[in-house]
Amino acid sequence: MTTPLPESALVDSTPEPSAIGATRASRATWRAFRRMPLGMISLGILVALVLVSVLAPVLAPYPAGYGMDVLRPPSAAHVFGTDALGRDVYGEVVWGTQQSVLVAVAASAIAIAFGTVVAVVGAYVPKLDALISVVVDLTLSLPVLPLMILIAALVGPSTSTIILVVAAFSWPEVTRLVRSQALAVVKLPYVDAARLMTRNHAWIVGRHVVPAVTPVIVVSVVVTASRAVLSAAGLAFLGLGDPTTWSWGRILYEAQQSGAMVSAWWLTLFPSLAILALVLSATLLSIAYNDARNPRNHAR
Repeated sequence: MTTPLPESALVDSTPEPSAIGATRASRATWRAFRRMPLGMISLGILVALVLVSVLAPVLAPYPAGYGMDVLRPPSAAHVFGTDALGRDVYGEVVWGTQQSVLVAVAASAIAIAFGTVVAVVGAYVPKLDALISVVVDLTLSLPVLPLMILIAALVGPSTSTIILVVAAFSWPEVTRLVRSQALAVVKLPYVDAARLMTRNHAWIVGRHVVPAVTPVIVVSVVVTASRAVLSAAGLAFLGLGDPTTWSWGRILYEAQQSGAMVSAWWLTLFPSLAILALVLSATLLSIAYNDARNPRNHAR
């Protein structure tokens, strides 16, 4: 006669159905995503931009000081040409990648973290959901660009200011997107069963609700990062960026200030292409990821 296993051992050795389903869905999504050329190319471009930002000291010297070759077009000596002060535009674009990736990662991380917490708490606590919805709708109705310009001008141009300003106006969109998914998750049977098992609401949210909305959070990260780059470039182009650090927006700003934006085409072409590459690849990546999550694509 065999000895029965303790009840605790049975509980510990049995994985939760939600965890098993999430793991299988993640694997199926990745398999479907790998079959999408645009998604893989977009992912490769984003990875390349991150590598450029990390390896900036190796790829190009920091463009400081002045040079004798003023407004020279692209050549063997200067691949992207030079600006009005003789500085190498290639070095400016490379080091601007570091700043742009930093702003994108930091601003999106803050916006995603805050927006997700607000969305999940609102969905889990119905009494707070109405108030959160009003705040989100009110924030989304505000004119974002004028307010960003006003705050950046009052506080003063710096990298931390840009990150906080962009994050402050990005979290409502994250909250609205995550909240719609979280509202459906909190009504599922396994969440109700978890409420009967424990009164630790933080554990329920972290164990069941957040993993269920993770795919939506992934999409929010990509979209928010691309919008952060556009917002940061726009503020820098208006002269509200960090004057001590190179960014793609600062290259465009200095080209406009020197009056060479029209005559020296390379001053606007290369930083604009860098912005386009990041934003377009992030957008295509989010579209490909959404398509890969579709169960119809898993069976192909």
